Amino acid sequence: MDKTLSRDGTSIAYRRHGDGPPVILVGGALSTAADEAPLAALLAPRFTVVTYDRRGRGASDDGGPYTVRREIEDLAAVAARVGGPVSLFGMLSGGALALEAHAAGLPVELLAVYEPPYTPGTAGLLHKSRGTARLHRLLAAGDRGGAVELHLSRTGVPEATIARMRVAPLWRGLEAVAHTLAYDDVLLGDGSVPAGRFASLTARTLVVTGGFSTAQAQETTLALAAAVPRARHRTLTGQTRELAPHVIAPVLADFFGRAASLRTAS
Repeated sequence: MDKTLSRDGTSIAYRRHGDGPPVILVGGALSTAADEAPLAALLAPRFTVVTYDRRGRGASDDGGPYTVRREIEDLAAVAARVGGPVSLFGMLSGGALALEAHAAGLPVELLAVYEPPYTPGTAGLLHKSRGTARLHRLLAAGDRGGAVELHLSRTGVPEATIARMRVAPLWRGLEAVAHTLAYDDVLLGDGSVPAGRFASLTARTLVVTGGFSTAQAQETTLALAAAVPRARHRTLTGQTRELAPHVIAPVLADFFGRAASLRTAS
């Protein structure tokens, strides 16, 4: 992987795949660039796809204390290495980061997000507040495994599945980046969709949800699409929070490819 320096001096690792118009993949909670590699491989025949380790994960360093601004600067540093306006695809909390980065001024040509996990509504905001408090208690006590388990349970993973994951080789990798769950928690604020901030977005935006996702996820993505000026909403039949790369890849190729065709024609 190549590396670039963020504004605060933090080293951020990234990798390029393929050749064509630039698309940066922004991963969600607990994910690294390696988790984005299958989707990158599917898009690489048509685009220069960039995957990167968000700060505190994989081969990237971790500079503290954490702020959303610093994560935006990390993404901006990667985008600068690519050159020119880029397109972004953000998964889950990575979608929230992509939206925040564009709202903060990052030049973005096209923006696609999959189920940014906002939790609007009275019950949702209370759920977020309680989860934040518990997460901080677990991390303060050094219970990384407990923090990962909390995140998984809050995202709908059954207890039996979590128990199997705990004894699998992948668990150690999840615990290694457990502290970054606090970063994603800060990124999502109080859980409400920041409609006022996102009203300034100028990029054409695609907000995607799964047809088998929770009712809350579907309602939230509709609210998000309504808050972003140039957004449209799409539901992918049969998909859940665990999005299949081979399902989203043609959707993204069509969305990002149309802009490339328009540039060529002009």
